[in-house]
Amino acid sequence: MHRFDESFSPVVRRHVVLLTIARTTANAAYRFAPPFLATIARGFDMSISQMGIALTVSELTGLASPFIGQRIDAMTRRQAMRLSLLGVALGAVLAGAAPNLAVFTLAIIVLGASKVGFDVALSAWIADHVPWNRRSAVVGFTEISWALGMLVGVSSLGLITAAFGWRYAYIVAAVGVLMLAWRVSGRLPAVDDVVHQHDEPNTGEHGVLRPGSWLAIASCFTLMGAIQCIFVTFGPFLEDSFGFTEAGLAAVGFSLGLAELASSTSSARFTDLWGKQRSVAIGAAIMIPSALLIALLGEHLGPALIGLAFVVLGFEFAIVSLLPVGTQLVPGRRGRGMGLLLGAGTLGRASVSIAATRLYDTYGVEPAAIGSVLFAAATALLILSHGRHS
Repeated sequence: MHRFDESFSPVVRRHVVLLTIARTTANAAYRFAPPFLATIARGFDMSISQMGIALTVSELTGLASPFIGQRIDAMTRRQAMRLSLLGVALGAVLAGAAPNLAVFTLAIIVLGASKVGFDVALSAWIADHVPWNRRSAVVGFTEISWALGMLVGVSSLGLITAAFGWRYAYIVAAVGVLMLAWRVSGRLPAVDDVVHQHDEPNTGEHGVLRPGSWLAIASCFTLMGAIQCIFVTFGPFLEDSFGFTEAGLAAVGFSLGLAELASSTSSARFTDLWGKQRSVAIGAAIMIPSALLIALLGEHLGPALIGLAFVVLGFEFAIVSLLPVGTQLVPGRRGRGMGLLLGAGTLGRASVSIAATRLYDTYGVEPAAIGSVLFAAATALLILSHGRHS
């Protein structure tokens, strides 16, 4: 990738593409369930709200993210990434073979916790090798894996679902993750080779949360809540209101992946220049009118899809810009800082899943869209306040 010239660490230039591909496969497995929630629910003869409870239980495992971050700090980056990818594959296999909703819930718990482990390890690896003032360029590049996980991964798994069923889609995802786990294990060095240990943007006591860091942590909670309001309801909404099939949902997933890809590459280009906190606020601000469009004109397919695309675009720009902040929250403990940030984010998603799906079953998509507006506005206020403390 010519973008990473010799001013970047040789380790970054050598491994960043592989790690991005590995994260793409993990993201595909992780992101598969929400767009196909109605399809999976029919497989278990469950309602959307019952599936929402299952998603909430799985999301609550994100409360273990700070502990996961501490464990990541105690391992080599290669060990952490390999173990995490194996956990994602195991979770996908269990999901595909699940005989009932209880086992499926356990499966996505394993899958979700393992993906958090990989995300924390990758963020810490980037912080090890890229200085603060250039970090968003690398984070933005690796975050195209989130977009590609939807654009290529979930869209492909959706086509497999349409042809063979959602269980086969999970098995295919597991095989892909296992192949990348083997490749990562063979390529990364056995011993960590940290380059940037003292590039923190401001001082703080080693191992202690910086003052004002809770504002960034809270902003991740609200940002994830904002997107979850939309993400757990748009699949059932498109099926119920406009008759979308699994293949149609796969096509929508492909389009959303394009929006996410545009945001990730834009963040890689602009976030370091504009400032990380300001960029998060810009992304959250884009989400507000977009979610309002869904709430006000959601009965029309065109405005609903446009609003959905821009909600996703704003969210992706915001979250990619926020991730580098996580590695700086606890001086000397990058894994712990990322764990706290991601833990708050997963708690935000968990807090919203049950409410959003129940409101959808009763009132439709409008209450979820209004919830997204409120959460996005709170995100902008919190992260700008954090910027003033930095």
